[in-house]
Amino acid sequence: MMAKPQQEHEWLQQLVGEWDFEGECMMGPDQPPMKNTGTCTTRSLGGLWFLSEGSGEMPGGGMMNSIITLGYDPQKQRYVGSFIASMMTHMWLYEGTLDASGKVLTLDTEGPSMSGDGTMTTYQDIVTIESKDHWVLSSQAKGPDGQWMKFMTAHYRRKK
Repeated sequence: MMAKPQQEHEWLQQLVGEWDFEGECMMGPDQPPMKNTGTCTTRSLGGLWFLSEGSGEMPGGGMMNSIITLGYDPQKQRYVGSFIASMMTHMWLYEGTLDASGKVLTLDTEGPSMSGDGTMTTYQDIVTIESKDHWVLSSQAKGPDGQWMKFMTAHYRRKK
């Protein structure tokens, strides 16, 4: 069984490289956004899987490391992947689709509610390609009212 990269895998290839990021997180409705910075290295594994290892400061202080895996599953006809980070025990599992413009990959996932009440909530991580040297990762959660609430945005710029 020798899989070959498809058009969807080629889309992920544009994330390969060395990146610096600047992010902003909303810590609560009545609090100002917290800023953070870091670096990220994304590499390809056989043109089928893409591994992105990041490190940086967490909003409010402290360091964190993270790993994102992304690929495309032709049977599901969906992008698939995962996210893990050094400051949490939950493994986020992704399934998502690319929009008609070919610039926005929306990854659906489920994880612990930010309320800390032990319930699970629906989230989305959204990758938007701005140019060959700039992409944006934003995260949003579905609130109790069914509306999406964006709580994180990070701009990744290719190291020159």
